[in-house]
Amino acid sequence: MNEAEALELIQFSFQTLLKVCAPIVITAMVVGPFIALLQALTQIQEITLTFIPKIVAVLVVSSIAAPFMASQISLLSTLAYSRISTGF
Repeated sequence: MNEAEALELIQFSFQTLLKVCAPIVITAMVVGPFIALLQALTQIQEITLTFIPKIVAVLVVSSIAAPFMASQISLLSTLAYSRISTGF
């Protein structure tokens, strides 16, 4: 395995990481300011009000995006194992 192949595998790993984490992170980033705006408008400063909607939204999006996330991880695993089996 030369440096170019190693860098290609690492680059593909980082791209897969970004693809897998993106739905969850984007959901939390969208729901967070919306809840903060709702709290500011209603002047309800309950601590659980900030976390519960985020947790629910992240769980819903995770369950919807689970097949996509699993396929991306499976693709990365297949690539890595095929390179290991062929000796890189």
